[in-house]
Amino acid sequence: MPEVVPKWRAVVLDFVERAGWSAGQVFVATLLAGGVGSVINLPWRYALTLAVSAFVSSLVLTAVQYLSKLTNLAFWPDLLVRLAKTFLAALSGSMVAGVFDITSFDWESALNIAFVATVGSFGKGLLAREPAAPNGQVPPGASPSTLPMGTYREAVDHAPPPPTIDATNPPDGPV
Repeated sequence: MPEVVPKWRAVVLDFVERAGWSAGQVFVATLLAGGVGSVINLPWRYALTLAVSAFVSSLVLTAVQYLSKLTNLAFWPDLLVRLAKTFLAALSGSMVAGVFDITSFDWESALNIAFVATVGSFGKGLLAREPAAPNGQVPPGASPSTLPMGTYREAVDHAPPPPTIDATNPPDGPV
């Protein structure tokens, strides 16, 4: 039987999982966009700044998603929302890290980083899909999350908790 975590903890883990993956994908995408060269010449500081900005942006976008109650989605819509959020987090991270100025902003690099991060997010979502179906179809309970299925479902489901035993017992005495 899968271990069930409290709702608040599942939601916190979901926020951290989403923001952490966004930050990691943007960090790697920034280093890849830095070109081939020696390790010393890679844009480490810039990549770290973008990753932190993407982490914060992802937290904000996930909060908006939770507040609008758009979390309990099927696999493909959930993956598309995650891709859009990763793209926006990477793009906004580039704007924050570059102190956005429309006249001097390097749109090409920012869009390249956002695209590479989004492709990484797509790959992660496909690899995280569980359980795998033998016929190639996406099962109804699949998710693009790397959290355990029980924790992920606890975080995104909006159903009220099941009633307690005491709540379902008939009242004492004559009816």
